[in-house]
Amino acid sequence: MHIADITMFYAPQSGGVRTYLTAKHRLLSALPGVRHSIVVPGAADGGDDGVQSVAAPPIPFGHGYRFPLRTGPWRARLERLRPEVIEAGDPYRLPWAALDAGARLGVPVIGFYHSDLPRLVGARFGEVCGRLAERYVKRLYPHFDLTLAPSRVMADYLESLGVPRVAVQPLGVDTGLFHPSRRDPGVRRELGLPEATRLLVFAGRGAREKNIPLLLDTLRHLGPRHHLLLIGPGMPTRDIPANVTVYPYYFDGAALSRWLASADAFIHGGARETFGLVVLEAMASGLPVIGIDAGAVAELVTPGSGILAHRAEARSLAEAVEYLFMLDVRAIGRLARARVEAERGWDSVFRQMLVRYAGLIRSGAPLALTPAHYAP
Repeated sequence: MHIADITMFYAPQSGGVRTYLTAKHRLLSALPGVRHSIVVPGAADGGDDGVQSVAAPPIPFGHGYRFPLRTGPWRARLERLRPEVIEAGDPYRLPWAALDAGARLGVPVIGFYHSDLPRLVGARFGEVCGRLAERYVKRLYPHFDLTLAPSRVMADYLESLGVPRVAVQPLGVDTGLFHPSRRDPGVRRELGLPEATRLLVFAGRGAREKNIPLLLDTLRHLGPRHHLLLIGPGMPTRDIPANVTVYPYYFDGAALSRWLASADAFIHGGARETFGLVVLEAMASGLPVIGIDAGAVAELVTPGSGILAHRAEARSLAEAVEYLFMLDVRAIGRLARARVEAERGWDSVFRQMLVRYAGLIRSGAPLALTPAHYAP
C-alpha cells in the first residue's frame, strides 16, 4: 500500500500536523508492504520517496510556512508518485491538486480537517469573511471520498455544514518520548523557583486561538505560589506577570518532553481547540490537565485526568487550578498517563488508519458512511 500525504502545514516551527506526519512516516515506513510519501512546500523542488518538496514562496511573517500558488506542479508530483490513496491535510490550494491527481490516477482522496478554517478567518478578518470561509468548506469537503476530523466537535461541525462521509480520527502521541521518566528535579532551580512552587506549563504556538492572555490573567489571580512556563513561538514577551516565564521559541520533542514532565500540571486556555495534540503529550508525560469545558480539549480531559473550568474566564480557570491542587495531583497524572497508553499511542492510531485506507482502496468508491460516522 502506498499512501501519500500532501499539506502546506509543514514548517520548521509548525505544530500538530507536522508531528502527526513525522510519527506517521516513521511508523508506516517500518511496516512491510507499506510505503509512505509526504509532499510539502520547500524552497526548491527536491527530496526522496519519503519527504518530497515542491517549490513555493514563503509567507511573510509566517514562521517558515510557504504558500503554493499553482496546483499543477503538485498534481504532477502526486501523479509521478502514483500512490494508492492520497490524504490532503490543509484546506487551501493543495486539496484541489490532490483531488485532481486522485481523479487522474483513479485513487481515493481523503481530506483531514486539521484546522477550523472559518473560525480562524472570522477571528482575524471578521464575521463576513468567516461566513465566506464556511461556504468554501461546504464546497470543498464533499469532493473527498472520506473526510477525517480529529475530534467529535469538529465532526459535528462538518456534519452541520452538510459535509458527507465524515469520520472521527483522533490523533495520537509518542508515549516513549513523552514519559514521566523525563522529569528533571533541577528544573525549578533552573527557573529560580522555590521547590514548593506549583509549576504549570503550556506549550504551543502563541496563536489567538490558544488564548494566551487568559493564561496570563489567570496567573495574576493565582499569585506567587503558582508559576507558569509558556513555551512556543509567537508567545508575548511584554507585560508578563512576575510569576510567568516565557520561552518564545520552538523546542524539539526531547527538550519539550523534559519541560512537560518536570511541571506539576498542564494548563490550556483555548475554548475552540480542534484537537489539542499537546494535551495528549502532557498527559503522556504524567500531568493532569486544566482546561476549559469546551472544544476538543473537553473530549480529552475526561474525569480522572484533569479539571475543566466552566467558563473561559481567568477567575474560573484559577479556581480550577486551586481545586486541582486540593487533590492528589500525582495520582491524577498517573491516571492521565494510563489512559493515553491504553488508547492514544501512535501505533494503534495508524493501524486504525490503515484499515480505513484499505477499505477505501478495496471499494474503489466512497465508503458508505453516514455523516459524523464515529470511529469505535
